[in-house]
Amino acid sequence: MTTLDELAQIGAQVRTLADRGAITELCDRYVHHLDADRHNDTWFDSVFTADVRFTFPFGEYKGFEGLAGFQQMARTTFERTHHLAGNYKVDLYPEGDEDAARVRAHLMAVHVRQREEPAAHFDIGGHYDAEVARTPAGWRIRRFTFDLVWNAGQGPNTGH
Repeated sequence: MTTLDELAQIGAQVRTLADRGAITELCDRYVHHLDADRHNDTWFDSVFTADVRFTFPFGEYKGFEGLAGFQQMARTTFERTHHLAGNYKVDLYPEGDEDAARVRAHLMAVHVRQREEPAAHFDIGGHYDAEVARTPAGWRIRRFTFDLVWNAGQGPNTGH
């Protein structure tokens, strides 16, 4: 192997590591915004493509407008939330597309209806599958599907 070949191989490895790190950070940023910025919708374009599609056990939401509706339901049902995600499995460049990736991760969340009663909460756990795309602004989620494995407590009124 020549020095140029080695440099090319190192460059490819660095790109793979950088993409994996950026995608993991994107997923962490999403979960962080769910709790820290739950009262505004200005963060959507830092995490999602404008045509994002969400699928949850209780409905599907499309684009920033659909996401805003989902967030409004969460804001008016729960005063506080605490989301945790981890065990990210990042599949880079499916079908050879270097501007695409898939992510599977575990997600748990605690939803508190009233700040004064933190012991009365609705909890969920499951995993999500996401399709992400490299955009001019960086990696963004374009498809998000949550699979609920378990829940405990009084859930939201989905007709809310």
